[in-house]
Amino acid sequence: MEFSEAIRKCFSNYVTFTGRAARPEFWWFVLFVFLGNIVFGLLDRILFGPMMMRGGEASLLGAIFSLVVFLPSLAVLVRRLHDLDRTGWWALIMLIPLIGTLVLLFFTVQRGSPRGNRFGPPPLPPHQMPS
Repeated sequence: MEFSEAIRKCFSNYVTFTGRAARPEFWWFVLFVFLGNIVFGLLDRILFGPMMMRGGEASLLGAIFSLVVFLPSLAVLVRRLHDLDRTGWWALIMLIPLIGTLVLLFFTVQRGSPRGNRFGPPPLPPHQMPS
């Protein structure tokens, strides 16, 4: 799965919390969100300068981008957890500071179930499965 294909798939399934997502789909989308935050943060600085709101900086374009990618990010995380044969409720563990993020990181870097599981068939054909 390539970068553009993963982004297209995540946005076309932006509220699909069923099924499975392979590692490449998840991590390409994470990279897209990371790069998008950098680009929109820079555009905010260039276009608006540092806007002050109650003592902190406000990022108008960055906030809009974050709202746009929130549901697709949550959906691809849930589908990634499904690929590991874990329920999507595990996503709530990120509410525990630091430990929750580390646990989710550990889960998302693992290889998914090579065969079908209770959440559906493998997301990638066997010849495309990453090792």
